[in-house]
Order: sequence, then structure tokens, then C-alpha cells
Amino acid sequence: MAIPSIATYPMPTVNDFPKGKVDWQLDPKRAVFLIHDMQDYFLRFYDQGSDLIQTLKQNLVDIKAFCHQQGIPVVYTAQPNDQAPEDRALLNDMWGSGLNDYPELQPVISELTPSEIDTVLVKWRYSAFHRSNLQELMQGWGRDQLIIGGIYAHIGCMISAADAFMRDIQPFMVGDALADFSEDEHKMALSYTAGRTGRVVSTEDVLLSAKHSEGATSEEPSMTFDLLKAQVLELIDEDDLSEFESDDELIDYGLDSIQIMSFVTKWRTLGVEVTFAELVQAASLNGWWALIERKQQKVAN
Repeated sequence: MAIPSIATYPMPTVNDFPKGKVDWQLDPKRAVFLIHDMQDYFLRFYDQGSDLIQTLKQNLVDIKAFCHQQGIPVVYTAQPNDQAPEDRALLNDMWGSGLNDYPELQPVISELTPSEIDTVLVKWRYSAFHRSNLQELMQGWGRDQLIIGGIYAHIGCMISAADAFMRDIQPFMVGDALADFSEDEHKMALSYTAGRTGRVVSTEDVLLSAKHSEGATSEEPSMTFDLLKAQVLELIDEDDLSEFESDDELIDYGLDSIQIMSFVTKWRTLGVEVTFAELVQAASLNGWWALIERKQQKVAN
């Protein structure tokens, strides 16, 4: 009845994504980002050190930082840890008591702790729309596209995408920012979405969407200091943020080689060519920004 331990598997890449039926273009001015059920309880069933989970976390962190920079609302779903029997209802039959047995694991994982500008919805069923005001929030924001990442791909994420479709909201499932019970179920969720209710995109597609949306110009810088700072601060422990200074060496705040390499890869998609060695030498947030500015000016000239 309870969720079993989940064996790791390779995170799907663009080459694994199914062919879609629609060619909807993701537009930051129309989008909302849904971070689905990324709570300590649901992550406990995975090997936290696996490439799957490290990639999942990093891609969600990157998309969230991008959304903050672009003014895209970020919405979380999170199940409560004190669900009454009448609220949990059939979930008890299917999954047991769930979070009720582990109330200390209710928070969203530390890497994705919601900020003050984010919205957290109480999650009651598979769909993020069930017993929530998500649709009303999106209507109030004037937005009709939903970017979906998190867990589990073939349950809540896929059902939320289907529910969005039935409400005339265009769902975009981020194929490499999801995790599931197995590789087969992960790919099934992508196939169903691509063939029936939405579009499957990559993290890179989301990060490049601002350049491709209507009104974007090639003269606009691909990176800004605010975007850089948001991406870096997403990786720093909340307890250390009050002490953070832009000239401090980032390694002192726990940034490791894997995270630094992820910046190299991610920024390359935005046209900023930096190397791992250059970032290590630049060391600080201000140092990184000076390096990026030089790179962008060189391209512009």
C-alpha cells in the first residue's frame, strides 16, 4: 500500500522525448511554473545521491530562478501532514496513511524552499486543481500556460496536465525535470501528455523561451546580474543568506564542482561561453558577473 523504495534510472533526455501533436510555443508572459509535490516525504523513496535526483533538483532550481527573473509566477503543491480520514478518503486505500505517519517530512526540500513571492497550494488529490484556486489564480494573473515539474510524473504531474488541458490551459511537461517510480512510467507519462493533453519540453527549452517569445530581440543580453544572483542564491543554504556578500568566495557557501559545471552547461545554451576553470578562478558572484559581462560584450562586438 505504501510507496516502495524506488530504483534509480537515467533521466530522460531530449532524444528520449516522444513526438508531440501540438507545436505550442512557451511564452513567459503567459506561463505559470508548477513545482509538484517536491516534499521531503516523497523524495525519501529515492537514493538522494543518484544522478536522477541530483538532475531533477538542479533543473527545477534552474527553472525556478529563470521564472523569478522573468516574472513568471511559481506555484507549489504540498500535501498537509494532518489529513483527516474524510479528506484523505480513497487515498488511504491506495497509498496508506502517507504523510500522516511522517509529519516531520512535510516541508518542501531545502533546495526548493518557497520564497515569499511564491504560492503554496494545499494538495488533496492527484490534480493540482482539485480543491484549490489554481485556475482562479491563473485567470487573475492573465496566464493560460502551465509548466509542470516535480514528482511523480505518471501520477500527479500527468493528471494535473490533463486537468489543465480540460480547463483550456496549455500544459508543458518538463521531461527532464520530473521523476517517477520507474523509467517506463516516466516515459509513459511523457507519451500520454505529448499525445493527448499537452507538450513535452526540456529544461533548456524553458530557459530559452524568453529569447523565442514574441518581442524578444537578439540585442537583449542573455544574462543579467539579477538572473545570475537568483541562480546562485537558490543553491545557498537559507541560514547563510543573511551573511552573504557578493565578493565572498562561493565555494565557502557550499557550491561544489557539479553545480559549477551545471552553470557552464546552462549558460552555454544562452550564448554565454564560460569554462569551469574560469568560474573557479573568478570565485565570487561579482567575479562571475565581471566574467560574464566580458563574454557578452565580446559577442556583441
